[in-house]
Formats: sequence, C-alpha cells, structure tokens
Amino acid sequence: MKLLENKVAIVTGAARGIGEAIALKFAEHGAHIAFTYVSDSSAEKAIALEKRLIGSGIRAKGYKSNAGDFSQCETFVNDVLKEFGTVDICINNAGISKDNLLLRLTPEQWDDVIKINLNSVFYMTKQVIRPMMKTKNGSIINMSSVIGEMGNAGQTSYAASKAGIIGFTKSVAKELGSRNVRCNAIAPGFVETDMTSYLKEGETADKYKAGIPLGRFASAEEIANTALFLASDLGKYITGQVISVCGGLNM
Repeated sequence: MKLLENKVAIVTGAARGIGEAIALKFAEHGAHIAFTYVSDSSAEKAIALEKRLIGSGIRAKGYKSNAGDFSQCETFVNDVLKEFGTVDICINNAGISKDNLLLRLTPEQWDDVIKINLNSVFYMTKQVIRPMMKTKNGSIINMSSVIGEMGNAGQTSYAASKAGIIGFTKSVAKELGSRNVRCNAIAPGFVETDMTSYLKEGETADKYKAGIPLGRFASAEEIANTALFLASDLGKYITGQVISVCGGLNM
C-alpha cells in the first residue's frame, strides 16, 4: 500500500542524511519529490538522488537553493508550483551545527545557525502555505531536535534554533488548522549520519549510547518512517505536536 500516492512533497537539504532518507521513503510510497541542495559540492549527490527517485517511478527534481535565503525560497517554491502544480507536503529539514562553548561562540556562528536552522523554516513555510490553504490540505513537518527540548553544553545556538522551531510549529498549527493544514515537528536524538560520524565509535559514542535506553543511535530511515506517518493520512488528526525519535534519551 502506497501512503502518499501522487502527493507532491518538498524536502529541503535532501542531498544526504535524514533529508535523503525522507525523499527516498516518500518516493517509495508514491510521492513526487522536489528537493533542495545548497552547494556545488553536493551537486553530484543531488544528481544521483534525482536519478534514484525517478527510477522508482515518480517525478523528481533537485534544485540548488539556500533555505536560509528568503528570495531563494520564494523562487524555489514558485518553480516547484510551475513544475509540479501544487505542494501537499513540506519537510523543513535543512540544518547545520556550529558547536562551541558560549564563551567562544562568535556572533557570526550564532547568526549562521539561526539563519539556516530557524529562519529557513519560516521562509519555506511562508511560501508553501498559500497553495496548501487553497486546496485545504497540507502537512508541514519541521525537523527539530531533542537538543531543542533538553539543551546541551556547547550547543547554545543549535538548541536555541531547534527550540524556536517547536514554538513556531505549535503556532502555525493553531493558525492553519481550520484550513486543514497540519504542522508538526520531529525531534530526533542521535542519528547515524555524516553530521554525527565522529560519534560512531570510541569512548564518546559509548558515553552517549549509555544514556539512551535503547542503547544505540537511530538510523535515518527510522526518522523517515516518522515523517511518513505524519505526512500521510495515518497522521491526519495530528497537528501541533513534537514527536521525539530518540530511543528514550529525552524522557
């Protein structure tokens, strides 16, 4: 059974990691995929992903677009509407981390993280809600983090950006519920991606895993499965919620 048959889904930051896993999972369930990548260094991976997605029998296109730039988000969504006709699902996944102790954190580092992680969610959501309100149907899923719920030393900027996403998500859900547009957030714990590759082995990994009741990091596919649930009719009565996919880390 395909849960997203002929839906049009936007996934930002999909050239790797969680975004890539979500794009592939959604395509598996029949969604057409428009995704973004931000740098020339990601272009090769983006082309490869586009080919994989099209190979699964759906329409797909990758766009070089910076989710942290309002005008680029506007252009991107307009291009998607021209190419695909509508937007049913928006996954705000683009994100970075620039970890540093507060004493050493520079204003530039703070601004970069807030721009990419938090501002991008506002920029993209503002663009997609018009077509969703028009059709009275839509699911917006914002990628937060358990760090936004529980904090972490050395991650003040990251925690602030991810906590901001939670407040934004709940407010959007209240604004748009009457139009049948749902907005939820996923708060992953530690996930096996390029961003956390330095934590996979050794004493640091063991220390973090010891604090996770399930005793391991998540796979990107496990995050994608949660996104699939929220995007599909399986989650059609869920809005304004934060689902922690963290193996029990944040209890």
